[in-house]
Amino acid sequence: MKQNILVIGAGFGGLWSALGAARLLDKHDRNDVQITLLAPQAELRMRPRFYEPDVHTMMAPLGDLLDAVGVKFIKGTAESIDVDQKQVAYSDVFGTQGKLSYDRLVLAAGSRVIRPALEGIVEHAFDVDQIEEAARLEAHIKALKNLPDSAARNTVVIAGGGFTGIETATEMPARLRAALGDAAQIRVIVVDRGTQIAASLGDGIRPSIIEASEHLGVEWVLNTSVVSVDSGSVTLADGQRIESNTVIWTVGFRANALTEQLIGTRDPQGRLHVDGNLKVLGHSDVYAAGDVAHAATDDLGNIAAMSCQHAISLGRYAGNNVAADLLGVEPITYSQPKYVTCLDLGAWGAVFTEGWDRQVKLIKHEAKELKTQINTVWIYPPAAERATALAAADPLIPVA
Repeated sequence: MKQNILVIGAGFGGLWSALGAARLLDKHDRNDVQITLLAPQAELRMRPRFYEPDVHTMMAPLGDLLDAVGVKFIKGTAESIDVDQKQVAYSDVFGTQGKLSYDRLVLAAGSRVIRPALEGIVEHAFDVDQIEEAARLEAHIKALKNLPDSAARNTVVIAGGGFTGIETATEMPARLRAALGDAAQIRVIVVDRGTQIAASLGDGIRPSIIEASEHLGVEWVLNTSVVSVDSGSVTLADGQRIESNTVIWTVGFRANALTEQLIGTRDPQGRLHVDGNLKVLGHSDVYAAGDVAHAATDDLGNIAAMSCQHAISLGRYAGNNVAADLLGVEPITYSQPKYVTCLDLGAWGAVFTEGWDRQVKLIKHEAKELKTQINTVWIYPPAAERATALAAADPLIPVA
C-alpha cells in the first residue's frame, strides 16, 4: 500500500513543496509514495503582481506540470485537520464534503489580508490580496470614467505604507490616467501610522521611495490611520476627511486559519513555529511552508517574511524533508541567509536592496528591469517537463 504525502495549498509554498517531495522520491527511485495537492484551483496565482493592471492574466495553470511530476491534484478547500486520525476534511466547489488521509502533511495554505472591524471597510474598501478582489478593484477603476468629474472620483486612498501599499500607490497614477485621461486632477494618497514615509522599511530604501512619490505626485498622510469608509469618503483617526470613491486596504496579513487547528506556538501573524527541518513543533507528521511557517532563515535571528522569495525556498525544503522523513533519509536543514528587496515604484522605476538592512544596489531603470524579470519570469513555475521541473525543486538552489 502506498504512503501518502498531502500538501494543502497551491501557492508558492504548496507548489514547491509538492515538487520538492517529487524530486526526492524520483532521486531514490521510489514509486510507493503518492503526493496529493489539495487546493481550490490547479493554478499558481501571481499574488506579488496583483497591484498591476490586467490582473486576470496573472495566473499559471498547473495541471500539466503536476501530471508531469506525478502529483495528484484534488480541487477543493481544506476545512479541518484531524492530526490524531491523520485526515483532512475538505469541500469541493459544489459543497460536497470529502476526507483525505495522509502519512505526512505539508500545510502551505498561505495568508490573507485581514480587514478590521471598522465602519464601512467591508462594504466600501478594496484590496489587492486575492485575485478576485484585485479584479474587482480593476473593474471599479475602469468604471470611474462613468462618474461625474469630482474630487472623490479622482482620488485614491491607500491605507498602509508597507510593501503592498507602496507598490499599489506608485502604480496607481498611471492606472488612473489610463482610466480618466490626462486632464483629470488625480490624487493618490497613502495613509500610514508611521511618523515618516516608509518608516518600517529603513533609512537605506526611504530616499528612493520619497523621490518616487514626489515624482509621481503620490501624497503621504502620516501618524494617523483610517477609522471609517463610506461610498464617497474616508475618515482618519486625526479627524481628517478625504473625499474618495476608491479606498484600498493593504495592512494586516495573517496566516490561514487552519494553523489555529494545530496545537503549537504561533507568532502574532498566526504562523506556526517550525524546527530547522520545517516540521511544526509538537507534531511528528506535520510540516509547514510559505506564509504559515515561522521559520528562522539563518543563525542571526532573522525570520522568513511573508513573501514569495521565502515561500519558494521554504517549499523546496519542506517538500524534500517530508519525503525524506518517509524514506528514512537525512533531511536538509532550511537555510536562506541571503535576503533581497525589489520594490516596484511605478513609472519612476524600482529600488533593489540586499541584506536585512536593505543596502541599496540598484535604482530607477536598472532596478525596474530586474523587477520586471522577477515578476514575469522568475516567480513563475517551471515548464511541464519532468526532468526540468524536478531539477528546479532542489532546495540547495539559491532563490535570490
